[in-house]
Amino acid sequence: MPVHTPAAYPAARLRRLRRNAALRDLVSETQLTAADLIWPVFIREGQGVEEAIPSMPGVSRLSLDVMLKKAAEAHEAGVGAICLFPYTDQALRTEDCAEAWNPENLTNRAIRMLKAELPSMAVMTDIALDPYNANGHDGFVVGEEIVNDPTVEALVKMALAQCEAGADILGPSDMMDGRIGAIRTATEKAGYQHVAILSYAAKFASAFYGPFRDAVGASGRLVGDKKTYQINPGNRMEALRCVARDLDEGADMVMVKPGMPYLDICRAVKDEFSVPTFAYQVSGEYAMLAGAMERGWLGEAVMLESLLAFKRAGCDGVLTYFAPAAAKALKA
Repeated sequence: MPVHTPAAYPAARLRRLRRNAALRDLVSETQLTAADLIWPVFIREGQGVEEAIPSMPGVSRLSLDVMLKKAAEAHEAGVGAICLFPYTDQALRTEDCAEAWNPENLTNRAIRMLKAELPSMAVMTDIALDPYNANGHDGFVVGEEIVNDPTVEALVKMALAQCEAGADILGPSDMMDGRIGAIRTATEKAGYQHVAILSYAAKFASAFYGPFRDAVGASGRLVGDKKTYQINPGNRMEALRCVARDLDEGADMVMVKPGMPYLDICRAVKDEFSVPTFAYQVSGEYAMLAGAMERGWLGEAVMLESLLAFKRAGCDGVLTYFAPAAAKALKA
């Protein structure tokens, strides 16, 4: 859209509309609200457990009772959706990843608890094998290869178990080819036509994921890297092809991950496809900001400014570990 050239000074004084808060709010082009936020939460077994994650200041692994209490507080502050990531018992991490589709696994129990106690809060899940995999990868490993099609079959079983538990949004984060179409076909056939898919459509092989892998206990298990299935950070057009493919296969919404280093991709996705577009402010992004805030190097205002940047770049919403704090700050 062309930008209008203003009249010459002094007829045009752009500072006129910045003079006070009322005028600034009146002409604000981008708004951030608590309803734009999805809160990623790390869950674990136990009772009354709040286990700090050293590489993510202010973030903890939560037992389900604590998770429910904090989810209720976040929802009261205006956060409309929560996304679950399990810290799976080491004994349950196997090469066949069977715990991923166990109806009684940690995630599925958490879904049922949330939908029973907080029915108006949307519950999003993660679909990938890494929390259950003995070698930390998102897919099955055969030799040195992460195999695509057998992984997709497993992801479908995982998705159906989450649908049965009551999930509102499925979040396939694995980046296997064809998984959106397979999951969409299976959920339609099984009667879960109402369940939405928010695809991690443009997920890059980023160095910003390290603290997340600490949080889910995958860091020490990962053999090699994930570059054969996640996108090269330099590839913009490939990311757009991945988004187009996932939309064609039945994704309702798409995600760019990571977030702030990829705002150009967020804008390109929104401009190209005009679909609900999300970004994930990933663990490394969060750790940098939260760590600097904790030390007094940056103020709390950077939290809201960073989230506003996603909205300005075209995102409809953001997955962020700041969600509860940001919602409370926006309400103040």
